[in-house]
Amino acid sequence: MTLLTNASWLPLVFAGLIGLAVLVYAVLDGYDLGVGILMKFTNDETERNKMIASIGPFWDANETWLVLGIGLLLVAFPVAYSIVLRELYMPFTVMLFSLMMRGVAFDFRTKAKTEYREFWNNVFFYGSLLMSFSQGYILGKYIIGFETGLYQTLFAIFVGLSVVSAYSLIGASWLIMKSESFLQKKAILWARKALFLTALGIVIISLITPIISLRIFNIWFVFPNVLLLGAILFITIALIGALQLLLRNLPQDQDKLCWLPFTTTIGIFILCFHGLAYSFYPYIIPGRISVYDTITSNESLAIMLIGALIVLPFLIAYTAFAYKIFYGKTKDLSYN
Repeated sequence: MTLLTNASWLPLVFAGLIGLAVLVYAVLDGYDLGVGILMKFTNDETERNKMIASIGPFWDANETWLVLGIGLLLVAFPVAYSIVLRELYMPFTVMLFSLMMRGVAFDFRTKAKTEYREFWNNVFFYGSLLMSFSQGYILGKYIIGFETGLYQTLFAIFVGLSVVSAYSLIGASWLIMKSESFLQKKAILWARKALFLTALGIVIISLITPIISLRIFNIWFVFPNVLLLGAILFITIALIGALQLLLRNLPQDQDKLCWLPFTTTIGIFILCFHGLAYSFYPYIIPGRISVYDTITSNESLAIMLIGALIVLPFLIAYTAFAYKIFYGKTKDLSYN
């Protein structure tokens, strides 16, 4: 315990755990938010049921990673937590309201009479859309250090729309892996359109960010940072190109490579996240507070780290077990 309480690396460990939780959440809840958004683009109730069935066993557990990330931020960096909530009170409120919309609609659409099911489908769609957009808006405001102004607000809105397209991409990629026949073909088409919008968003955000943020300009365009970030951008573009080529050649006989769009999209998410994390380090509040400035006592962190190391393996094991159990193509949704 003495080794832990005297450790200067504890802040970095907790910052890394928060980053891991946010990344895993973006991937796992990202695809089920994307599926919720894509439900609006089919009028076939059977296809909608299959889309819901594809995320049904996972979507509640996926949100656990968001709770973990917010909880770690609260206990490890309470000052940063208070600043984030104060600066982003409204988008967080919208996100929580959207989360409730999704939860209610998910359950009620299974019990509603046929004439009311379209209403709950719309509630689920708008809940997914608002939640995705609010998360992107939060990210946009975070990137620019919560600065206010017309251009900063427009930037945050654009990041919000880009996150909607990115979640739609990973949702469509999930459906390619989990569905068959006409729904799979529709998912391929959705993925191609979402990929274009996501790639456009990545390029525009990469160009605009250093223009509106001098702090990020000074981080990006110095040696050797420019080489590392340039390599991340190059690999991201390469993955986008490979994914576009792959989508043009799907579906294949015996459903070969149906899993590859999803894993490639995860790779794009990881690279984008890595670029953002590199741009922020060592700040927990960009340009204002580092991970060392808002830290709680090492004694408290040591106890919380032990708890996190006990909980995380169970969370990871449960997630892996759930995905193993429900591996393969989605079965028809039953309301019995």
